[in-house]
Amino acid sequence: MVIIPGGSFLMGSPEAEAQYANVNETPQHRVTIQPFALSETAVIFEQYDAFAEVTGRDKPKDEGWGRGDRPVINVYSYDATGYCEWLSKQTGQTYRLPTEAEWEYACRAGTITRFSFGNSINTDQANYKDSDATSLNGLAKTQPVGSYPANPWGLYDMPGNVREYTEDLYHESYVGAPTDGSAWLGSGSWSGSGYRVERGGSWDDLDWRLCSARRDSSYYGSSRRRGFRVVRELSP
Repeated sequence: MVIIPGGSFLMGSPEAEAQYANVNETPQHRVTIQPFALSETAVIFEQYDAFAEVTGRDKPKDEGWGRGDRPVINVYSYDATGYCEWLSKQTGQTYRLPTEAEWEYACRAGTITRFSFGNSINTDQANYKDSDATSLNGLAKTQPVGSYPANPWGLYDMPGNVREYTEDLYHESYVGAPTDGSAWLGSGSWSGSGYRVERGGSWDDLDWRLCSARRDSSYYGSSRRRGFRVVRELSP
């Protein structure tokens, strides 16, 4: 786990990025975040498989890519929240999915550019669709976590490798969104369907889907493109 300092930031896409932004990334708004701990990487198969064995759940498919230290995939949002609940009981700490605001704040890591690496990204920095045999093993599948450089706050694979679930239910814009970093669970045209917000882009996404502000809904449920990481709440 990495301790993420509290602070405030502008969440969403600025007007200057209008040529890249989707309407669901607007309006940009200031959000205040309390300190929290975030897993350094996405939850890996080794960790999730231990949970599945103890709780009697089916182990998710790995698509033949390997398990171990690759990010767990093919899990539903209730699998991710179930893992957090189990981990909380095992440790006596409170674990949960990150809120969407916490996720973007941690992904940006104090930067204001499209990516924490700058306004562009390349295949030496993340695993995404442009990755090929000339880059760092990016061959149309997940890669072991930590294969690419960490962002300025020491978090790996925030962009690329797998999209990640957050606590929030999906809304089509930020109109009415919380400004205190909490999860947005209120009513909305999509929120009633139970679709969660997913962040980060995956091995199968183009570079523009990896930018820090990019958000999508988990419309199709479990996916070989989607995993999750966890938050541990800190004592006041």
